[in-house]
Amino acid sequence: MSSDAFVPADFEPPRSLVTDDFRLEPLGPQHNDSDLAAWSSSIDHIRATPGYPDGSWPPPGGMSPEDNLADLTRHAADFEARRGFTFTVLDPRSDDVIGCVYLYPSRSAEHDVEVQSWVTQDRSELDGPLADAVAGWLAAAWPWERPDRRGR
Repeated sequence: MSSDAFVPADFEPPRSLVTDDFRLEPLGPQHNDSDLAAWSSSIDHIRATPGYPDGSWPPPGGMSPEDNLADLTRHAADFEARRGFTFTVLDPRSDDVIGCVYLYPSRSAEHDVEVQSWVTQDRSELDGPLADAVAGWLAAAWPWERPDRRGR
């Protein structure tokens, strides 16, 4: 892996993680309405989640659907360009968006990936299980060795 590559050129990024309680798939524009509804309903809860200590996200005033769509489009482009990997967290029974997982290069020399996740307030019991499942998934299926789990 070159020093500036986030993942090796021959690495095929996993596109899903499935458990009994949730399913991850790459976040994209097709999730706009349910993604916006999910995080908009849980701003205070997300801001209190480990990994969101600076209070800059989510924006307290929310976002327009157009701005959220632009954000999701950027995340999808990052995934395709292998610059970062963002996954929507879906309820496996309803396919409703109930959270999100972000895997981006760490700004710290001590880590190779920064991992953040959130779930909606009404699914808060999944905060820990999601973070733990993602930690196991990173160890088993991804190339990084020094994740920054942002307090998890």
